[in-house]
Amino acid sequence: MAKGSEPEGEFEIIARYFAPLASSDAALGLMDDAAILRRDGSTLIVTTDVIVETVHFLSGDPPDAIAHKALAVNLSDLAAKAATPVGYVLTLCLPSEDGRPAIPPDWLQGFADGLRAMQQLAGIALIGGDTSAIPGPLTISITAFGQGTEGKTPLRRGAKPGDRLYVSGTIGDAALGLRLLRNPKLAATWQLDPMQVEALIRRYRYPEPRLQLASALREFASAAMDISDGLAGDIAKLCTASGVSAEVDATTVPLSEAAKKACKAEPDAFSQILSACDDYEILTAVPETSAVAFESAAARAIVPVRRIGTVTEAGGMVRFLGEGGKTLPVSQRGYTHFGGQNNK
Repeated sequence: MAKGSEPEGEFEIIARYFAPLASSDAALGLMDDAAILRRDGSTLIVTTDVIVETVHFLSGDPPDAIAHKALAVNLSDLAAKAATPVGYVLTLCLPSEDGRPAIPPDWLQGFADGLRAMQQLAGIALIGGDTSAIPGPLTISITAFGQGTEGKTPLRRGAKPGDRLYVSGTIGDAALGLRLLRNPKLAATWQLDPMQVEALIRRYRYPEPRLQLASALREFASAAMDISDGLAGDIAKLCTASGVSAEVDATTVPLSEAAKKACKAEPDAFSQILSACDDYEILTAVPETSAVAFESAAARAIVPVRRIGTVTEAGGMVRFLGEGGKTLPVSQRGYTHFGGQNNK
């Protein structure tokens, strides 16, 4: 393939070559977590994600974990749209050698078991797909479908000045788990106990889509998206889509005890966490008048949420404020393919 005259990143490629093809209102300009198909009073939410060996998961990850992640990242998009999952299709591109699968049957069984467990959690089933032999690496693509509620699907572009910004769960655990898998000696540096090490690695391998938060999002969110490419970068995306800015109180960003230990041991760890990938939590903007009700609804759903900031006037800027209101230097680029970065 011929080389172009200038390098292009993931989002530049989408904007230049494919956004002009997305003329349907359902596509939302290719600027959201999913497409929204409306027909005869019903709302179908459609999302797709691909995960690739050594890019989105490690070669040594257990097959059930790879399957779990492949489906969970799609379900996380549906959760951000307050949709109820209804099914998915699977495309599996398996490395081959001499015309035969290079992956053994026990691996495939483990992969299927991982899908089954995630299916049961979401109450859905596989409804189709395709399989192909490739030279490598292992590549998995899933398209998931969800049922939405007309007029109550939170988009990225709905945030308004004065809205409160919330995140679910804790931030940074998955990225720290990946670092531990690459360098187990960090456990001692961070003074983690074995259970904390296991918990961080599990957050990387087995993300938990916040499907239980759907009802609260439907009722109270003015905007929402899942956090997959880093909290800082994804807040910036939401602000850009909504034509607003935001101020984030970095001292309120929720961290696990293990993450706090890592930040204490490494001065730069916190800023890295704010830009790190694979959280698969929900970022949402909620009107000030609905903030208390949203928090109560999330508590009833047994999903922890934390207010971290406020939406401000137009400008597309995100300010992270530390102790004493000091502005922190935080990269808001987020993860991007073709951006000179390695594994997510």
